[in-house]
Amino acid sequence: MPELPEVETVRRGLAPVMEGGTIARAEVNRPDLRWPFPDRMAERLAGQKVTALRRRSKYILADLASGETLLIHLGMSGRMLISGDAQGRFVHDHPAPEKHDHVVLHMADGARITFNDPRRFGAMDILPTDGAEAHPLLAVLGPEPLGNGFHEEYFVAALKTRTMPAKSALLDQRIVAGLGNIYVCEALFRAGISPKRRVNNLSSARIASLVPIIRDVLGDAIAAGGSSLRDFRQADGELGYFQHNFDVYDREGQPCRRPGCDGIVARVVQSGRSSFYCPRCQR
Repeated sequence: MPELPEVETVRRGLAPVMEGGTIARAEVNRPDLRWPFPDRMAERLAGQKVTALRRRSKYILADLASGETLLIHLGMSGRMLISGDAQGRFVHDHPAPEKHDHVVLHMADGARITFNDPRRFGAMDILPTDGAEAHPLLAVLGPEPLGNGFHEEYFVAALKTRTMPAKSALLDQRIVAGLGNIYVCEALFRAGISPKRRVNNLSSARIASLVPIIRDVLGDAIAAGGSSLRDFRQADGELGYFQHNFDVYDREGQPCRRPGCDGIVARVVQSGRSSFYCPRCQR
C-alpha cells in the first residue's frame, strides 16, 4: 500500500494541474470503491475550482471553492494519472479508457486526471472543508512526521510508557501519521533499533533520535519519487526508485549495509507484517 512518500509524490505531481484549476466535468463510473461514493459526487465536483491540494497522512485532500473537500485514498493499487494538459505542462496523450478507470476528472484547461484502481481498496469522499479533521478517517490520526507537531519531546512522552515493540509503535497511526511498513523498517535500521525492542526499554535519547531519522528517511524517499514495488506510479506514470536504496526492506539473507557490520538481514513476522532488520547491529 502506498505510504506517506508515495502519496506526497502523487500530491506534488497533481498540484500543477489541480491546484488553482477548475474541474469542468467529473465522470464517476461505479457506485463505490472500498466504500460507497458520496451522493451526487459528479455533480458536486463539476465546475469547482480547487483552491488547495493538501496531504494528511496517506490521504490527499483537494479543497474546493464550494467549501467542500474531496478526500482521496489510493488504497493498495490506486493510481492517479495525468494526461493531455492543453497548457503544455504534460504532453501525454489521453489514453483509451480502461476497465478500472473508476473516476475521471476533466479539468478546464484540457488535462484529464484518471483514478484507476484494479483492486478497489481506494476511497473517495466529499466533506466540509471546515472541520475536515473531524472526519472519521482523519480524527484518529497523530501528528504529521514532517510537521511541527512531531518533535522529540512529544515522541518521548508518547512512547516512554508503552510496552509495545518499536515496529508496532511507529506503525500506530494514532502516535504518528503516515508511516508504513517500508519506512519504519528503514528508520529503525538507521537508528540501530531492533523492531522487536519494546519502546519502554529504550532510553529517552534513543527515542528522540528517531525523530530526525524518520524525517530523513521520508525526505529521501520523497526525493526519489517514492518506492515502486507492485502497483505504484507517480502522477506522470513514472516509477519511483527509492526501492533501489533500501537498506533492509525486502533484503532478507543479504549482507547488512552498515559500514563495519558483518550481519545478515533477517525477516520476522510481527502482527502479520514482515519486519526486515539486522540482528547484529540493531538492538
